[in-house]
Amino acid sequence: MKYKSETRQVECGQNLVTYTLTRKPVKNINIRIKPDGRILVSANKRVPLTYIENLIREKQEYISGVLKRFEERQKQVLPTLPAKYKDGEKIRFLGEYRIIKVIEGSPETVFLDGQEIYIRVKNKDDEKRKEGLVNKWLKEQQENIFTQICTETHRMFEKYGVKYPVIKIRKMKSRWGSCQWQKGIITLNSRLIETPRICIEYVVLHEFAHFIHPNHSKKFYELVESLMPDYKVRKKELEK
Repeated sequence: MKYKSETRQVECGQNLVTYTLTRKPVKNINIRIKPDGRILVSANKRVPLTYIENLIREKQEYISGVLKRFEERQKQVLPTLPAKYKDGEKIRFLGEYRIIKVIEGSPETVFLDGQEIYIRVKNKDDEKRKEGLVNKWLKEQQENIFTQICTETHRMFEKYGVKYPVIKIRKMKSRWGSCQWQKGIITLNSRLIETPRICIEYVVLHEFAHFIHPNHSKKFYELVESLMPDYKVRKKELEK
């Protein structure tokens, strides 16, 4: 038997908690927290909404703790970059390992040629300089590629009245992306540049979808699938 569910939000101090409420013939109010961040609440239809939301406020510390533990468990998923930049080492870029080639010369720069990433530097033994050049190049690639994908994705959401958000890029420990739908901000993990383009497209669309459904409800995933029918394939590739 299917029960009617609705997505609601409750203010808990300075935080806004999004949860899915399902009315069922149960004796107690049940709060379940899923690894993907969904908060599921089931309660008898006779229980007043104010009582349910007061209970969520009381359980806010517990809920935050569980969500934090799930986040900690996911940290091991993210890959690591090489510590040094020498001939023969590899950098993962757009889903493929690119071989590093270091050449002496000027002007100092980094460029991609086929499967190889060239670092042109005045002193081949200056590790900090090479790292700085590579990081600068990666940042440029992130800004260019992420912006391009965000622009393409936004076109799919214009019909829903979604305004183009502020796009932020930063290193994140346990998430590939996040959406502050109230503020119109999407934050992308800088290390998405290591993953295939199809994975970046999935993360971007996933975050844009939160402007319409700020949760991980059934309607949220139905929207994602309608706009990206192969999203599960992309998600699986990302989880590798």
